[in-house]
Amino acid sequence: MKDLVSDGSSLVSASAFGDGVDRRNFLKAAVGSGFAAASLPVVAQTMVQTSLDGLDAADHIVVINGQDVRVYRAQPKDRTNLPVVLVISEIFGVHEHIKDVARRFAKAGYMAVAPDLFVRQGDATKVANIADLMRDIVSKTPDAQVMSDLDTVVKWTKQRGGNTDKLGITGFCWGGRITWLYAAHNPNVKAGVAWYGRLVGETNANQTKQPIDVAQALKVPVLGLYGAKDQGIPLESVERMRKALASGNSRSQIHVYPNSGHAFHADYRPSFNADDAKDGWSKALNWFSTHGVA
Repeated sequence: MKDLVSDGSSLVSASAFGDGVDRRNFLKAAVGSGFAAASLPVVAQTMVQTSLDGLDAADHIVVINGQDVRVYRAQPKDRTNLPVVLVISEIFGVHEHIKDVARRFAKAGYMAVAPDLFVRQGDATKVANIADLMRDIVSKTPDAQVMSDLDTVVKWTKQRGGNTDKLGITGFCWGGRITWLYAAHNPNVKAGVAWYGRLVGETNANQTKQPIDVAQALKVPVLGLYGAKDQGIPLESVERMRKALASGNSRSQIHVYPNSGHAFHADYRPSFNADDAKDGWSKALNWFSTHGVA
């Protein structure tokens, strides 16, 4: 059976549900399985490892406007019509931690998908240092490209049996910023959870808006999770975002953890705060459940 979407993007067949392999452009071997060198040092002893027991999980290729876009998918075995959660990576791309986050959502009953949104600019998991990563890949990735790719990935999840009437998005750091922006871009998103994503800043040809710019008009409820000790996202900017959301009567909320800095959910990094990560995860699941992503 072929079930393709023709909108200028070519999507793979939805016929191969059970085996983790798409008919067109077969799954390419374990994509992005390593950590980015830029993300080191890794705190290996605190890293969470989510079992694949009871899950159907695999890497896939979705072809968008002639470009192979790698997508990691995880969901409970032998189930369809599942709510969908888009999992948006940090600047380091879809490495093993992000895949593990997708598996955690799968354990909670979701189809979770993590797309490689940097693929046209390069492989973020292979860049040796943050300066090069930001200059050569992240800064050159247009928000418009990201929004379009996510639109197509959502259609792909529907072809694979996902229930996109129950669509959520979550993201970390760079992905947190994208979470705010995609919630403003796609009114079909039911809820978002943004983990310590940048809220304010300069704009340019690739990044034409910041979350603060869409806050007043935002209709999708987004939960922002931030650390008071984050050196890159000062509390002043968080409070500005809160006021902007309130002025637009948004249903969005922001929670600040007083004892955490940036990347407190990243259990492979020294910034990891186990208590706040656990609490944030609980809040995220509750937020999705409360707002129709369950």
